Amino acid sequence: MGGTTPVNESRILIVGLGLIGGSLAAALRAAGFSGTIHSCDPDPGEIERGIQMGLIDHGDTRLAPLVEGATLIVLAVPVLAMQGVMAELAAALPPEALEGESPRVVITDVGSTKAAVRDCALAAFGRLPAGLVLGHPIAGSEKSGVAASNPRLYIGHKVILTPAPATAPAAVARVLALWQACGAEVLEMGVDRHDQVLARTSHLPHLLAFSLVDTLARQDERLEIFRYAAGGFRDFTRIAGSDPVMWRDIFTANRDAVLASLDDFEVGLGRLRRAVEAGDGDAMLAIFDRASHARHYFDSLLNQTSYQAEYQMQEQGKLTFRAAPGGRVAGRIRVPGDKSISHRSIMLGALAEGVTEVKGFLEGEDSLATLQAFREMGVAIEGPHQGRVTIHGVGMHGLKGPSGPLYVGNAGTAMRLFAGLLAGQAFSTELIGDASLTKRPMGRVADPLRLMGAKIDTAEGGRPPLKIHGGQKLRGINYDMPMASAQVKSCLLLAGLYAEGETRVREPAPTRDHTERMLTGFGYRVDREGDTCWLQGGGKLTAAPIDVPSDISSATFFLVAAAITPGSNLVLEHVGINPTRIGVINILKLMGADLRLTNEHEVGGEPVADLHIRYAPLKGIDIPLDQVPLAIDEFPALFIAAASATGTTRLRGAEELRVKESDRIQAMADGMATLGIEHTVREDGIDIVGAGGSDIAYGGGRIDSLGDHRIAMAFVIASLRAGEEILIDDCANVATSFPGFTELARVVGLRVGEEAQEVKA
Repeated sequence: MGGTTPVNESRILIVGLGLIGGSLAAALRAAGFSGTIHSCDPDPGEIERGIQMGLIDHGDTRLAPLVEGATLIVLAVPVLAMQGVMAELAAALPPEALEGESPRVVITDVGSTKAAVRDCALAAFGRLPAGLVLGHPIAGSEKSGVAASNPRLYIGHKVILTPAPATAPAAVARVLALWQACGAEVLEMGVDRHDQVLARTSHLPHLLAFSLVDTLARQDERLEIFRYAAGGFRDFTRIAGSDPVMWRDIFTANRDAVLASLDDFEVGLGRLRRAVEAGDGDAMLAIFDRASHARHYFDSLLNQTSYQAEYQMQEQGKLTFRAAPGGRVAGRIRVPGDKSISHRSIMLGALAEGVTEVKGFLEGEDSLATLQAFREMGVAIEGPHQGRVTIHGVGMHGLKGPSGPLYVGNAGTAMRLFAGLLAGQAFSTELIGDASLTKRPMGRVADPLRLMGAKIDTAEGGRPPLKIHGGQKLRGINYDMPMASAQVKSCLLLAGLYAEGETRVREPAPTRDHTERMLTGFGYRVDREGDTCWLQGGGKLTAAPIDVPSDISSATFFLVAAAITPGSNLVLEHVGINPTRIGVINILKLMGADLRLTNEHEVGGEPVADLHIRYAPLKGIDIPLDQVPLAIDEFPALFIAAASATGTTRLRGAEELRVKESDRIQAMADGMATLGIEHTVREDGIDIVGAGGSDIAYGGGRIDSLGDHRIAMAFVIASLRAGEEILIDDCANVATSFPGFTELARVVGLRVGEEAQEVKA
């Protein structure tokens, strides 16, 4: 339960010994706090009960006698009582006790509205003391009083601190240690931002629940109507059973923010009412679908299984893969749909006229983030359900400005393609992503878009977030890409849809052409000659069905697994074999893999086939330069193939690997060093000396995947030829591209499991 920093307070004074204050004392006791805990409460019975329960050492109904000797004072009283308590503290404490770089006394609070508490402090002290750290634990219960104290109340819950510019960092550190000792996640936020967020996520729902129950209760004096209310009514209105006095005080203290959130709600309610009145099914579906999937995202936030919370400050739930050595590879499987095509199917389907039916959609977090972003821009989308998605297109100019930033998770593809698509819209947008994506370069798309007339702001170093200013007139350009990148090419072609004249892109080496193929499938002409493709702006897209092939990048891990494991015999069904993506097939064949393509055919303009692979000894090769861009995402797995081959494999011309979700060259090199695989890192590649002559090619150990899904999956595959267990940390992002990876791996014969990775506070 304890945090990394001990609570070095000699005496903590808790003012207000109810559920929140009592649970704080209980949590500190459970964490082994060695100092004394005193409490002030107007009810002597509560103080006596707190002493009997072993929560506090001493208490009084008067505050002044308890202040002397206290080093940390926690104000756990109602917000409207703060004025009086602050005034008493100002009178009892010498001013110097709260000042300096390391104040002798630190004061914090638990109020759910911060501006009101800040104003109380200003009135009482005449300033905001250096030792004042305003805070708010987002935890509670319908129970009240010290008897309901729960030492586990704060475990896994968030505490938001709202320090002022004058607040001493040392004071913040002491309050941080207090809450971390209770098992809480501690975040920081500005006072006004806090009150706006809480007004929307906590205060408004309570207001609505109180209003609904009161409205129904007044309609039927005998409350007969409640006999017919089912679980949905119970769940929605449960919070109307909360303390009325407390909520009156909160609505009074946070009036402006509550009214602003109520205004927003009334606008949304009016929009829904008009849709119902008009029988506008698409509009209703857009609202309900957006809400339904936002609610699913909310569940995943609470469970720490995927998206970061609105505060964008806490870490994702950590996940470790444990891969036992040995295993086999056999069977017939179908891996998830192609991520690149799934992204593009949503984007182009949304901009098309008509309804687009998608089959085989990848239900990974990256693709779902793209889907949710278009919902937030007013597109009605049904699903996904078992890989099926129905998109009700709004046409080239039918998107609406989202109410806030668009979150694209871990998807660099989505962010770069969105940049082009949104540069031509009439409204402004901001694109944000998770911690990994925030480190990735976006200047490669922002710079050429600016040449087209787009106005885009980036963070330092050309990194996210991207702020795209709407209403700009775009013009077509001729652009020679300095580095082969399908994402840059696709970004510029999407911007070219909205540009005046012709947009031409020349690539120095072939890259995946999914965007061009899908645009053609949607009836938009794209021309190509040699290394250059181009289109004219101002056209339209017409809805068309899409059957997403299995992702060759996901299939690669199983191709390599079979290629390196004696006795393997595996078939991967319906895999996309787009000529711009088959570098991995070509490279494995050059290394000697027994790999055949069967059942070749086309689906929606994309070639697909079943891939049949059996074990054959691999040999090291010099990877041809022309194959590097065709296999850029597959190299982490190919490095494991090289480590299991006989001889040396040399890779050059792959500097782009250094700016993926991680520096994949260095990340793989570090992991291979742990396993004892001989290698030499180059600026644009790597040399890997394989040990293919023996069944056990290398050792085991603990690997840090750096949150990179492909690094994580590559080292799972490595376990097939390892002599010892391989533990891979930070694997939660595997769900971004390959949901169900470990389950499918076990189906074909790998010995891999998942376990929660302990996160130190």
